[in-house]
Amino acid sequence: MQDAQAPRKTIPPRSHAATALAALVIANIALAFGPLFVRISDVGPVAAGFWRIALATPVLLAASTMMGDRPFTASRGLWGLLALAGLAFAADLASWHIGIGYTTLANSTLFGNSATLIFPIYGFVVARMWPTRTQGLALLFAAVGAGLLMGRSASLSREHLIGDLFCLLAGALYAVYFVLMARARERLAPIPALALSSLASVPPLLLLALAMGEQILPTNWWPLLALAVVSQLIGQGCMIYALGHLTPLVVGIGLLIQPVVAAALGWVVFDERLAAADGIGAVLVALALVLVRQGSKPALAPDAQAPKSA
Repeated sequence: MQDAQAPRKTIPPRSHAATALAALVIANIALAFGPLFVRISDVGPVAAGFWRIALATPVLLAASTMMGDRPFTASRGLWGLLALAGLAFAADLASWHIGIGYTTLANSTLFGNSATLIFPIYGFVVARMWPTRTQGLALLFAAVGAGLLMGRSASLSREHLIGDLFCLLAGALYAVYFVLMARARERLAPIPALALSSLASVPPLLLLALAMGEQILPTNWWPLLALAVVSQLIGQGCMIYALGHLTPLVVGIGLLIQPVVAAALGWVVFDERLAAADGIGAVLVALALVLVRQGSKPALAPDAQAPKSA
């Protein structure tokens, strides 16, 4: 007679959905803190962008190497493309960081994410096709919402409107970065692509900060370290992971976290109070960010899809 064996517990295959969802929440919260760190740093806004990338890039290169990738070897033949991507990313960060100093944290976050809307428009033009009804509705919401937000900024001061326009320009430049990185990602894995494009953006940011006469060396390092770790490493890293396991719709809904957190930070730290027009405009833009991702294919470049508010 054989001894009765204790029943073995079957461990179900691990689902990445819960982990990816947690990563998405963490990413959007981390990215929402970026404008705060830029504003409280004691260097110029472009210099803050330089330190954000310069401090994070060695970590990204090391992580890429530890994962078995050889970023410099794998990128042969792509250096010109990566240099252009780095230049676009540098211009994006410079424009966005300048805008942060003029407008509210909530507006800077919303307009800084406008590449999520601009990039599909590029896709429609290239494919020579019209957007779907849902995507068309998203673009309409975005236009009306942006108009309300910028109208409210103009009523506050000329500087607020200038800040909105700088952040909107940053979104357009980030869309250019999307296009270039989508091509680079055809041959490069996510982390090497992010590391090399970040490396290429360091010199332009430093040169621009010097040309603008900004203070480069900080007396207080912690806001810049927080910007590099929280925004570039944690925020972008978690977003890259989430993008590989979640649908575009879920990622789009996750974007709603950013303006809410940014608005809360602006209210608590800088007493930035939102009027009814701000709230309605923000809701419309947020809805547009969600709707435009429905039925769309995730971008080829995870870093490019990762909203920053670089």
